[in-house]
Amino acid sequence: MRAVADWWDAVELWLTQLAFPFQVLLAMMVALPLCWSVAGLADRAVDVTVSRWQRASRGRRRR
Repeated sequence: MRAVADWWDAVELWLTQLAFPFQVLLAMMVALPLCWSVAGLADRAVDVTVSRWQRASRGRRRR
C-alpha cells in the first residue's frame, strides 16, 4: 500500500508543477470521459427502472 501512496504523491507533485493550461487539459481528459460514463450509466438505470415500472403499471390496469 505504501508503494501506491508514494506513486500517487509523485503523480500529484508532477501535476502541480505543470503550467495551468496543461493541468486543465489533463483534468478534462480524465473528467469528461468519467462524467460521460457516469451520465450514461445513470440514464440507463433510469430507463430500465421506468420501463419496469410502466410494464408493471400496464399489467395492473389490464386485470
